[in-house]
Amino acid sequence: MAGYRAEDDYDYLFKVVLIGDSGVGKSNLLSRFTRNEFSLESKSTIGVEFATRSLNVDGKVIKAQIWDTAGQESHKEMMIAYQDLESDLRMEFVSLVFSINLVWYRAITSAYYRGAVGALLVYDVTRHSTFENVERWLRELRDHTDPNIVVMLIGNKSDLRHLVAVSTEDGKSFAEKEFLYFMETSALEATNVENAFAEVLTQIYHIMSKKAMETSEEGNASAVPSKGEKIDVSKDVSAMKKGGCCSS
Repeated sequence: MAGYRAEDDYDYLFKVVLIGDSGVGKSNLLSRFTRNEFSLESKSTIGVEFATRSLNVDGKVIKAQIWDTAGQESHKEMMIAYQDLESDLRMEFVSLVFSINLVWYRAITSAYYRGAVGALLVYDVTRHSTFENVERWLRELRDHTDPNIVVMLIGNKSDLRHLVAVSTEDGKSFAEKEFLYFMETSALEATNVENAFAEVLTQIYHIMSKKAMETSEEGNASAVPSKGEKIDVSKDVSAMKKGGCCSS
């Protein structure tokens, strides 16, 4: 059949992670983009979940493997609690339990971020505390990946206009300061969800294409990434972002 491509027939595979506080709508962003579904009764994710979807970018089929954070959030809180309890001699046993979970958390975190070339950093526009925690999430992301991977800051739940606690200007300002892309989305109304994921994947592909072209010009075409190969986005993404990092 002309024009048909199988599900596993793609040109490039990009791993993208969703990060941010619990309850900001990461799972619904994932389900809206990959299955065009939304659940009003969405519960906290258990375990590590991911879904895939393919997009056409400049004539190439890009398969996005999108990972959703899960137990990381509760273990992050556990790690913070552990630090508070460390000096309390009456809590030695509890401290030991937290230590074990801290090791587990670090191992899971490392595996979660490994190989990621893009990220959607999500906060809830109706809960200012989730925006305050964005800096901590970004620091963790950059601790475990190349600091120049493509990152989109997402202000989710924009449909709740009467409850907004974080202004669009504040989101844009933080994104500009940290050289991030920026959009406000609504998984409920499907507003900007497609655009956000597509922009991240397109920017990753353009960075890869630019690197391949430079390599070819240097007479070393063998370095062009093959199907599904991890893309090193360092050196190029910062330059691209300086041309205009934000949109709403």
